[in-house]
Amino acid sequence: MQRDAYRVVAQNLAKNSENRMHDDSVARRFGFVGGLVPGVDVFAYMSHGPVSRWGRAFLERGTLSARFLKPVYDGESIDVVTVEAGHDLEVRVESRGEVCATGQAALPAQAPLLQLDTFMSVAPVRPRAPVGERSYVTGTWLGIPPFTQGLGPMEEYLQGICEQEPLYRSDKIMHPGMVLRTLNWALMENAILGPWIHVGNAVQFLGLAHATDELTVRAKVTGNYERKRHRFVELDGVVVANGHTPVARCQYVAIYQPRDNAA
Repeated sequence: MQRDAYRVVAQNLAKNSENRMHDDSVARRFGFVGGLVPGVDVFAYMSHGPVSRWGRAFLERGTLSARFLKPVYDGESIDVVTVEAGHDLEVRVESRGEVCATGQAALPAQAPLLQLDTFMSVAPVRPRAPVGERSYVTGTWLGIPPFTQGLGPMEEYLQGICEQEPLYRSDKIMHPGMVLRTLNWALMENAILGPWIHVGNAVQFLGLAHATDELTVRAKVTGNYERKRHRFVELDGVVVANGHTPVARCQYVAIYQPRDNAA
C-alpha cells in the first residue's frame, strides 16, 4: 500500500473576507483558537495528491470529496496524507496530532454526461438582504456574477496555497480550490451572511477550467435544516465556463448560521 505525505504551511487567505469566521477575534467568539483557514483552501491542499498521481486526467474527470472535521489555522504545518485504497485514494489532513479533514479521490474511466439545461441559470439576488429563513429556500436557484481569475491572480493564488505542481502554470489551468470557491460565492452573493462555516463537499470534475475562462455557477438549494442548533444549507451546483461548458459538479454543505461556541 503506497502512502504519500505532502507537508504545507497553511495560510489563511481570507482574513479580509466578508466571512468574519476567518478573522481571529470573531472566530474566538465561537470557541476557535483563531480565524479558520477556508475549507476551499483545505480542499485545495487535498487535491495535490490526486493531481500528482493522475495528472491532467484527474482535473478532466476525477472526483474528490472532503469533510472538514477540525479547524486548520494560519501558520500551522499540516500533513496531507494520501493512501492507496484499491484503485482509489484516501486523503486526510493532519495537524496538531488531529485529523482535520478526510476525503476520497477517484479517477473514473470517463466523466458522466451532464445535461446543462437541467440546471437553471439565474442572476444573484440584488439587493442582498441579511441572511434569514427565506435566504436559501429548498428548490430555489443561486447564481454569481461572471468571474475570470486571470493569470496574475492565478499565480498569487498558487503561491498562497503553496502549490508547486507545474501543470497549473504550464497549461494555465485553474486550480480545483478556486473552482470550488465559486460555490462559496453562490452563498455570499445571495444574502448578507454573518460568520459561517463550509463543512464538506464532493466534486466531480467534468472538464478543464483555465485562468482566462469566465466562470458562472448554477446552484440549486437541496437542503436547509437545523442540526445541533446550527443552520445548514446544501447545494447541488455546476460550475460553467464561458456560458456553455460544464467544468465541475459540486455537492456542497455549509453551516450558514452557526450557534455560539461552534467549535
